[in-house]
Amino acid sequence: MQDYIFSNDFTRNIDAMIYTCGYEDCVPGHSYGPVMRNGYLIHYVLSGSGIYKARGKLFHLKEGDAFLICPEELIYYEADTKNPWSYTWIGMQGIKIKGYLERTSLLENLVFHYGRDDQMRLCHEKMFEADKMGENRDLIMNSIMYEYLFLLARKFPGGHYTENRKKEGYVEEALKYIESSYCDPITVQDIADHLSINRSYLSRLFKSMTGASIQNYLLDYRIRQACILLKNTDLSIRTIARSVSYVDALYFSRLFCQKKKMPPSEYRKASVPH
Repeated sequence: MQDYIFSNDFTRNIDAMIYTCGYEDCVPGHSYGPVMRNGYLIHYVLSGSGIYKARGKLFHLKEGDAFLICPEELIYYEADTKNPWSYTWIGMQGIKIKGYLERTSLLENLVFHYGRDDQMRLCHEKMFEADKMGENRDLIMNSIMYEYLFLLARKFPGGHYTENRKKEGYVEEALKYIESSYCDPITVQDIADHLSINRSYLSRLFKSMTGASIQNYLLDYRIRQACILLKNTDLSIRTIARSVSYVDALYFSRLFCQKKKMPPSEYRKASVPH
């Protein structure tokens, strides 16, 4: 007997978002699974009891407990036959969700207890109220999600967060340095020196977190900036080349052709509206 359910339409969001939330008052023995889900879901037990199976473990849960479902993991849960549970759930998707949950101990433990934390309970209630707002309800629901994630990180802190955040910080600073200095002939070594870390270490971090090497990212960034100048200005190719760090205009043109499959002059003509 499902009393309430909401599903967000914006399921292709690549950042972080609420994609579902709801409430269910289960009949005795009601079960779900075995199944895999495509997002992170947290179920909070309002009353009654039940079991949750994940990663080869069996958890017995009761009022005040909560459990995390991770994407692409086989799970199963079932309401008690004598004292069936009722619960609410919040489902989150997006490439940043895992990183946010890594700030907590939830990914490792899967099961946790709210205790007397009324703020966390209130987040579930506010999700339901947000559904009644109509237009732009996804914005308010996602704002509640960030409050909820903050509360989880504060109440259930993860031991590995500090080191992971430090690594993310290096990559973020490298990206900022590239954006502010791409017009100068900077190298990977220059970026590493700016951050005061080993070049090879930075290269590994950057590739693991962005999927691209620093060299390729820097080249792509310079070519993107050159494209903007070609589209929006009458600057000569030589001037544009120097504006993105290349003194040799012919070398710049060869690199541009490799990336865009046409020389800068043709790109400019193709970009001018007819």
